[in-house]
Amino acid sequence: MPPETSPPTLKLNVGRSALAHNWRTLDRLSGSARAGAAVKANCYGLGVDRCMPTLVEAGARDFYVAHWQEVPPLLTHVAPEQVSVLHGVLSTQEAACARSIGVRPVINSVTQAKLWSESGGGACDLMIDTGINRLGVAAEELAASEIQSLDVHTLMSHLACADEQSTMNARQLSLFQECLGAVAHKDSSLANSAGIALGPEYGFGLTRPGLSLYGGVPREELAQDIRQVASVSAAIIQTRMIEPGESVGYNAKFVAKRDMKVGVVSLGYADGILRGWGEGNAAFEHEGQALAILGKISMDMIVVDLSNAPPLTEGDWVELPYHLPNAAQKSGLSQYELLTILGHRFG
Repeated sequence: MPPETSPPTLKLNVGRSALAHNWRTLDRLSGSARAGAAVKANCYGLGVDRCMPTLVEAGARDFYVAHWQEVPPLLTHVAPEQVSVLHGVLSTQEAACARSIGVRPVINSVTQAKLWSESGGGACDLMIDTGINRLGVAAEELAASEIQSLDVHTLMSHLACADEQSTMNARQLSLFQECLGAVAHKDSSLANSAGIALGPEYGFGLTRPGLSLYGGVPREELAQDIRQVASVSAAIIQTRMIEPGESVGYNAKFVAKRDMKVGVVSLGYADGILRGWGEGNAAFEHEGQALAILGKISMDMIVVDLSNAPPLTEGDWVELPYHLPNAAQKSGLSQYELLTILGHRFG
């Protein structure tokens, strides 16, 4: 058995000062509203224990996850009443769990509202569908007795096209404004990260940024304010010389045209670095020098050209540039995917 202290050969680096900066920036851009934080999917793949202390210290007080199993890790950092579960309650067991812990479910349908009330009720949030047609109560259902009997803390909806110049943004804003008087509530929320950039009228009392907390830029208006949070680095585990005509990797997609020193990097698609990164689309870096990816990315390994940094050898580290807008262009993945598919082997 390897010792538990064996050093990792790949690292996920999370810039906590950048994360704090991003939350404070989004809070400021929210105008009179305060910014919460979407921390679902293990803080978008970057780690609850890495990110939550920084978000709390920066000033965040409202946190959102999708699934009930995401709740326990948060409760070592914040009080239960600061957490909302976006998928709501689907069973009396989930409802009992919510009440016993003190976490608020986000009610998404008349059926969920009925289940929540009949199982004991209590404070909850309510999602209204204003056009995205995912989760949420339709505007015409707000008069239902099951909805009217709820103790709603935050009345919310979700924008479908906030990352685009779409007329749907104004339509959803208008419908949400019309719905505010239909249900008693303590707070209201519409804007995600991109929605914050649409202007203060989208802020209401509370915004729910997610992607931009972690370095994503869904709208150009945020490009100058949002800082990169995550970076990925990996160790070289072998170097070799190859000659003209020799190929690299699966399906021999790369064939050398000259003598080359190459390195095998301990990283691959099992770690979330998918094959779209390869085929000449991207490069690793070392001290400002680009190290081109050669051939197909493997499950646990990537071969890179060391021509620009020939002294590199086994045990040295290289970095995969992970500025999300640029990485999305190079890899063909969305900024969301780049974060949330990162694997579990990083140190």
